[in-house]
Amino acid sequence: MNWTSPDDLRVQLQKLWIRGDILSSLVTGEQLFPRRLTLKTPTSDEMTAHFDTVRTWVSALRSLSHCRVEMREFRHRLFGVNTMPSEIWIDSFDAAIAWIAKRKDVSRFAVLLEATRLHQPILLDWLARKPLKALELADEWDRLLAIVAWMQAHPRPDVYLRQVDLPGVHSKFIEAYRGVLAELLDRALPPEAIDFSATGSSQFARRYGFRDKPLRVRFRMLSLDSIGQDVTLDVASFARLDPDVSQVFITENEINYLAFPPLKNSLIVFGAGYGFEMLSQAEWLVRCRVYYWGDIDTHGFAILDQLRSQLGSAESFLMDRATLLAFEAQWGEEEKPTLRDLPRLNPEESALYDDLRDNRIRSKLRLEQERIGYDWLESALRAR
Repeated sequence: MNWTSPDDLRVQLQKLWIRGDILSSLVTGEQLFPRRLTLKTPTSDEMTAHFDTVRTWVSALRSLSHCRVEMREFRHRLFGVNTMPSEIWIDSFDAAIAWIAKRKDVSRFAVLLEATRLHQPILLDWLARKPLKALELADEWDRLLAIVAWMQAHPRPDVYLRQVDLPGVHSKFIEAYRGVLAELLDRALPPEAIDFSATGSSQFARRYGFRDKPLRVRFRMLSLDSIGQDVTLDVASFARLDPDVSQVFITENEINYLAFPPLKNSLIVFGAGYGFEMLSQAEWLVRCRVYYWGDIDTHGFAILDQLRSQLGSAESFLMDRATLLAFEAQWGEEEKPTLRDLPRLNPEESALYDDLRDNRIRSKLRLEQERIGYDWLESALRAR
């Protein structure tokens, strides 16, 4: 039977909780209760066919302790005068949270709300919009409010994150909560204290005027006369380098980086992951052929796609189907494949990427770049 059961009624309240409406009402003052819940009752034909079941259903509803059941009298052609639930009401906030067992959570949120009203009323709007997120952050809320207050007193401070001097707050704390801090600071700081062109967690420091640790580029010249040199420069120095090379290789594996064979007019860069800001200032890269050598898995292709957002002409290296199949004995598993579309891949790369993300070859397949034999690498370089 699809009549509304006590569990169905409780689920209706739980949905209010999951949407954040119940906690949000504590911030906004919106009156959610008394509230009539949706009730589906038996039809006359169903009463005739299942009279005993209907009586049990009525009894179950009338025994509910956290809601008010309004009854209506009706006359049935076979069973005479009877009463049937017509409306179910939750009369109060307290009754609602008692029924879904959220008293403790509401008490914790009330503490957050009071602290926010006292110290940062400008954030009440955020609290109303994301009350469940705030509840998740209950143990850290006082420190988050303290950081907001410090930033209000020191807009665009021009210091490193670890120089923020607050009890219990260290640079790793700020880095761990950059996402939510950005939402809070965007509301709490004046517009002139925010660089709106800096977006995303990686640009948190720039957005709010902190000093950021300088990005560095590690690279090796591959010509025979300088093959042993392993150099690290800051981004600005790398951009000014303008070496006499025509080829640049980028690899994510340190051993591959160190063992890459000699190659005239070439250099190799070690690792960038998903961030290629360190290369974007080096205008001399535009005149070079740039090759990216990553793992043959979904994230390897996603990083290649990201590189092409900075260097559109970048080419993949040893990330092809022939290489994958040649080293089947070395296949591994990618723990958390990415599934998003990658618009900057060429047709061959896209076909292999689709096979990987759709598990057409094998589930969660990956070939790590360090599993590729050195002879295969040298052959690929000679074949170019």
